[in-house]
Amino acid sequence: MIRPLEDLRRKLGHPYKDESLLELALTHRSCGKRNNERLEFLGDAILNFVIAEALFNKFVQAREGELSRLRARLVKGETLAVIARELGLGDFLRLGSGELKSGGFRRDSILADSVEAIIGSIHLDAGAEASKAFVLALYQSRLADLDMEETLKDSKTRLQEHLQSRRLALPAYELEKVQGDAHDQTFYIRCDIALLETPTHGVGSSRRQAEQEAARAALVELGLSRKG
Repeated sequence: MIRPLEDLRRKLGHPYKDESLLELALTHRSCGKRNNERLEFLGDAILNFVIAEALFNKFVQAREGELSRLRARLVKGETLAVIARELGLGDFLRLGSGELKSGGFRRDSILADSVEAIIGSIHLDAGAEASKAFVLALYQSRLADLDMEETLKDSKTRLQEHLQSRRLALPAYELEKVQGDAHDQTFYIRCDIALLETPTHGVGSSRRQAEQEAARAALVELGLSRKG
C-alpha cells in the first residue's frame, strides 16, 4: 500500500503549492501514459547543472576532466538510489502491477529516476532557486566530505595501490552468495588482505559494486577512508 504523502513532504522539506506534481514525480511509466519520465528528464538536467556549479566553486584548482569525474560519481544512478532509500521513496512510488510484483520499489534505476523527477517537480512548483536549494540540501554532506584524491580513484584501485606500495599480495575477492531474481539480484562479496586479520564484506546490485564496497570497507579499517 502506498503511504500518504505527508511524511514524504516533511522529509523533502518543500511545501508544494501543487501536490499533483509530487504525485506525478512518484508515478512510474508502468502505470500508464501519465508518468514521471518528463519530470525525470528535467530533473536530470537541473541536478547536473547544480552539482557542476557546486564542484566548480569548491575545487577552484581542479581541471575540467577532474570536475567531470567528480560530477559523474555524485549524479550516477547508484548514488541517487542511495539518496532515494534515505528518503524512503520506495514506500511512496506508484507502480503498475507488474513492477509491484517484481519488486520495482527496490530497483536502483526506478529509485534513481524518482529522485530526478522530484527535483523536476520542485522546479516546476517553485522555480530554479527552490530546485537548486533542494539539490544542495540532498548533497550537503556528500559535497562537504568530498576529497579530490579519494573520489577520483575508486576504492579497489586505492586498496590495490596501497598494498602494492608495501609489496604485499593483492586483495582476494570472493563471491559469497547471490540473492534475488535474475533482474533484481544482490551480490555479497568477501575481501581478504594481508594487513587485516578479518575479512571485510560488501553488498551491491552487481558484483563490481559489491567488490567496491568490500574494498572501501577495507580502506576504512586501515584508516585510509571515511565511513559513510
